[in-house]
This record gives sequence, C-alpha cells and structure tokens, in this order.
Amino acid sequence: MFFRIMAFLTGFGLTVIGCIYIISYLNLMTLGYNFGEYVKFISRQIECLYALIGIIILCLSIFIPGGNNDELYIRYFN
Repeated sequence: MFFRIMAFLTGFGLTVIGCIYIISYLNLMTLGYNFGEYVKFISRQIECLYALIGIIILCLSIFIPGGNNDELYIRYFN
C-alpha cells in the first residue's frame, strides 16, 4: 500500500512539473511560433515529457491491482 501511495504522489508531482513547463513555454506563441511548431518544440523537451510520464505512473498506481486481497483498487466490469 505504501508503494502505491508513493507511486501516486510521484506521478502527481511529475505531472504538475511537466504541466508547469508546458504552460510556461506558451510564451513562444507570442514570439511568432505557430501551434505546430510549439507542439514539436515541447515534444522534444524532457521537462515537458514529465507530464506524460507522470500520467502513466498515476494510471498504473490506480488501475493495477495490488498483491493483497484487502487492498482497494478500481476494477473493470465487463
């Protein structure tokens, strides 16, 4: 359970850091970049990729079931 909480907090932190950089790089739009160039630029920046890595860690910590039967997790219903 401790590992899941720490993974969730780490993923949340990485997502926040990545989104802050993505928003701060929006200033490039005022310098004459168009949206395609902006997306190409932020896709190459590692600090912007933290947002994607953080979202993946968040999803894994929420949706992957744990080893204990008494642990709560979201189950997919068919």
